[in-house]
Amino acid sequence: MTSVVEIDEIWKEAAKRLNDVSEDKITPLLKQYGILPQLVREIIIDCAISSIELSQEEVFTIYKQFYQEQQLNSDGDLQAWLSARQITRSLLDYTVTRGAKLEKFKRANWLSQLESYFMQRKAKLDRVVYSLIRVNDIGIAQELYFRIAEGEQTFQELASEYSQGTEASTGGLLGPMELATPHPALANLLATSQPGQLLPPTRLAEWFMIVRLEKLIPAKLDEPTQQRLLNELFENWLQNQVKEVLKPVVAP
Repeated sequence: MTSVVEIDEIWKEAAKRLNDVSEDKITPLLKQYGILPQLVREIIIDCAISSIELSQEEVFTIYKQFYQEQQLNSDGDLQAWLSARQITRSLLDYTVTRGAKLEKFKRANWLSQLESYFMQRKAKLDRVVYSLIRVNDIGIAQELYFRIAEGEQTFQELASEYSQGTEASTGGLLGPMELATPHPALANLLATSQPGQLLPPTRLAEWFMIVRLEKLIPAKLDEPTQQRLLNELFENWLQNQVKEVLKPVVAP
């Protein structure tokens, strides 16, 4: 299995393979049509997973799912499926096991980093539910703020009547959404608020906003979040590898 130390050198092997197939006009054509980076990505992935092995149980599970998805009931059905698509069995093996090998590669190299990476990303992964009124007149914004603060009318009533954004259709209620979704200035207001706290009118671009955080939903390092962060770490690494391979290729 490829070690963490070795993976930063994979781009060299990928570059070597690319050079082996770019002695004629293939590379200029790939550059011309804008598909060279995608080819490099796939070559790097193949290099990365070349030493990853799957157990017999893992391969069996993969093929069981494949048979179910393609509605195949026998080896004869499989041969007919391959013939119809002019695919060899070796190419099928490569295709159906590639994803599983890639997931093992990700976990082998970045699983140990997930907790620290999660803490770095958590502030943007936390989700919020909030109420929003936005108008383009400071006087109206202040009047609405005091009506809500004094309990004269509800936030929902005033948002439905006065808010000039799409949130008017929901009585001003938005979310749940990750804190990375709203405008950074608005996200900062929400991140530093307490649930139920009504914030006075704040200007953002052409709008005057009245905001109230309704609920904060802290992010958890559950299985979906783990997979998402693994994918992010892998993509960051892969993009750097692609850049290294393409440096001599795209140089004038």
